[in-house]
Amino acid sequence: MMIESARTRTVPSVTEVGCLVAGEWLTSGAQLARTGPWVREVVSSARQADPGDIRAACDYARTAARVVGRSSPAARAAVLERAAALAAARREDLARLLALELGKPLKDGLGEMDRVADTFLVAAAEARRIDGEVLPVAGWARGVGNTAFTYHAPVGVTLAITPFNAPANLLAHKLAASFAAGNTTIVKPPPQAPAVSTALVALLLDAGMPVEAVQVLHGGAAVGEQLCAAPEIAVISFTGSAGTGAAVARAAGAKRLVLELGGNAATIVCEDADIAHAARVCARTGYSNSGQSCISVQRVYVQRARYDAFVDAFTAQVRALTVGDPLDPATDVGSMVDDAAAERVVRWAAEARDAGATVTTGGRRDGATVLPTVVAAPPPGAAVVVEEVFGALVSVLPYDDFDEAIAACNESRYGLQAGLFTHDVRRIVTAWRELEVGGLVVGGSSNFRLDHVPFGGVKDSGFGRESPRFMIQDYTTVKTLLLRDISLWGSSPDDQKGRP
Repeated sequence: MMIESARTRTVPSVTEVGCLVAGEWLTSGAQLARTGPWVREVVSSARQADPGDIRAACDYARTAARVVGRSSPAARAAVLERAAALAAARREDLARLLALELGKPLKDGLGEMDRVADTFLVAAAEARRIDGEVLPVAGWARGVGNTAFTYHAPVGVTLAITPFNAPANLLAHKLAASFAAGNTTIVKPPPQAPAVSTALVALLLDAGMPVEAVQVLHGGAAVGEQLCAAPEIAVISFTGSAGTGAAVARAAGAKRLVLELGGNAATIVCEDADIAHAARVCARTGYSNSGQSCISVQRVYVQRARYDAFVDAFTAQVRALTVGDPLDPATDVGSMVDDAAAERVVRWAAEARDAGATVTTGGRRDGATVLPTVVAAPPPGAAVVVEEVFGALVSVLPYDDFDEAIAACNESRYGLQAGLFTHDVRRIVTAWRELEVGGLVVGGSSNFRLDHVPFGGVKDSGFGRESPRFMIQDYTTVKTLLLRDISLWGSSPDDQKGRP
């Protein structure tokens, strides 16, 4: 395993993207350039939104919401199905943009685009399932003689704030679910991935999404804060750090929020596990996208009798990873998002080593690229154990008793997802019940997700659940219709008087 130092690929011309406001692409104005963390050159430039754009977008959204809300679920589903086909057709171009803007290996980018296509298809299916119900009002005396119905109505205007680590698929989740529910969406992409985010919106428009259904405003924290506070916004879906999520909540006030925040994901390896298999899975899922995933493997707790064997096998698997040019199809680990993030990971590894841990491999960087790092037996209070690393580093810690491992996992202020390697069904049920997480993966690490399965956390990992079905629930409101003196269930109380 080595970091490829030569960067010989030719960087294409800079991709320039605009803001989409009130049906028009705006390109003139202040620009923010994005320097690719691997190529070290400007790869994209985004026109930045100003306060006038924000007000225009919110004003337009109020009217646009009525247009989108009148469209049929079938029509919205058809758009999303066409978008899935386009995502599959354009997967290589978008994966290349991911590699250039973020240093994400091509194989990871292609995988992300496959998930985008799946997400669109799932959202299309869920659009066709939006329904309501006939309420059993006649089951109580005061309801006799009346009828009540509900249906799930669009909330109107939603705000999608997306992160840099999976900018295409997480935008697909938020935007597709919102559109499937019949809403218009204002998108604020991450400054680190403006081109790929805008390309995904353009893809949806090419698939037939009405221009009233989406707007795009590029910018930093100030733009996000103003959008969160806008009274036109009914629901905010945010993915990012816990600190920024708290800022979103403060700015939003009394709005519905779906917050998918940080993680400090743990995986438990029991004594009955296949150590070689567990080590291989943890190595592959601990360093994909340079560990920049909220469910990336960060802490691995291994039963003490198998600990040394796991550390040896895991270290060997990590050393076998190919580190280098993200545009090379053979690359497993590319760059982190920037030099500062890479330096933080290296610094935390050094701090753990100085406190008594062993760094079995890695622990250094070349620019924004961190050599995959394994920290064995760090002290419980080390940053690599307590904080969210969000980088190419995994800690391995021994445990003696299974309840001790559960308790150690739960000490984190985060609770997004966990992994468990065991064949003992009692331990599986115990972990499912006792672990303070939103999801448990058995037979795999914490870093596994199906886009049609509910995903979200507890504690500082946020609240709400992503996946189109569950997000549509957040993006709709239940509206009730009461029909007085019209009954599907039988006669009114007055009609019953005098009857046998």
